[in-house]
Amino acid sequence: MKTTLLVLMDWAQEDLLRPVLILLCAMLLFNLPTLLYKARLFIRAILYFIGCWDKSWSKPQDPGSIFGPHLSQGLPVERRTIYFVRHGESTWNDTFNKGKHRSTVAFILGFIPGVIKALLHELYLLLSGKLDSWFYDAPLSPLGLSQVDELRSFLLDTKNLTGTDAEHLQILRADPGAPRSTLLCSNLRRSISTLVGGFSERLTRRPEDKILVVTALQEISRNPDTLSITPPHSPVHASWMEKRSSVCDYSRLLGSQVDVSLHVGDKPINTNGLKRMLDFCEFVFSPSVKDEYIIVGGHSIWFRSFFNMFLPFSVHHVAKNKKIVNGGIVTFDLLKAETKRGPKYMVDPKTIKVIYGGF
Repeated sequence: MKTTLLVLMDWAQEDLLRPVLILLCAMLLFNLPTLLYKARLFIRAILYFIGCWDKSWSKPQDPGSIFGPHLSQGLPVERRTIYFVRHGESTWNDTFNKGKHRSTVAFILGFIPGVIKALLHELYLLLSGKLDSWFYDAPLSPLGLSQVDELRSFLLDTKNLTGTDAEHLQILRADPGAPRSTLLCSNLRRSISTLVGGFSERLTRRPEDKILVVTALQEISRNPDTLSITPPHSPVHASWMEKRSSVCDYSRLLGSQVDVSLHVGDKPINTNGLKRMLDFCEFVFSPSVKDEYIIVGGHSIWFRSFFNMFLPFSVHHVAKNKKIVNGGIVTFDLLKAETKRGPKYMVDPKTIKVIYGGF
């Protein structure tokens, strides 16, 4: 019996393992450019995780203390109406976050199998030479795609809508006669794909509409899923799951209606979330953005941090403590005032309104 077992082990080592290793090496060499690019991404992810200060910044001056006197004196204030659209669930969320769609027990029991599944997917993507990843710049998961489809259906539904709800939907859909709106998005794939899928009817109907990728909207975190896989000024490609999705023709819309001219690459290690939020505020009031209504595809921590920094500190609002749900839309007015210390910004708390999903 032992002799037979030893023979089988020798056979597996010499006649099976060696050809498999040779095949793996050949596949890696054949896809060498992708391998090297992913190796650089891996190194950057480690360096960023160790050295970043993305969540560290000094608390700014209370916007309420600035805008209270400013408004009472009748000084000029600029205003933009913002729509925050949070992305659908990602593959990273599916692996590492429990979420509301499963129990704690189900998450714990499925965690190790889920990690193994994710690693096998990552290995397949590496060996096949695809510039794609389960972990890095994590794309939409199957659940995320279904959430995007639900968002798309909501935007198409015109039943029983009156007053301001109907007006907001008309702006979001770019209905004939509605005020013009600009589409902005983070440089992370799940956010871009959420806007592309959720607003696919608008994009298909209005090929002149483009989603402008803005690096300032990149998520606030040190995790690798918040680092962009798309090289600067390069087209955004559909993930392996999006290519099979029935939500929309992701490959076509990503290729034709996503503007990456302002995508300058990944967030630097020496930056932080507040700097990017201020860059965003400056951008939406700049001549580059001509529309008063701005639709913003982005991320939960970035959005929650924005409300914490730009709502008056005395205002207690759920937006400061809870995340917008996956695929949710929340609108508000962003104010800008010129002061002796430069431009200052504030979220008008009276204008915050849930359009879809909530917190």
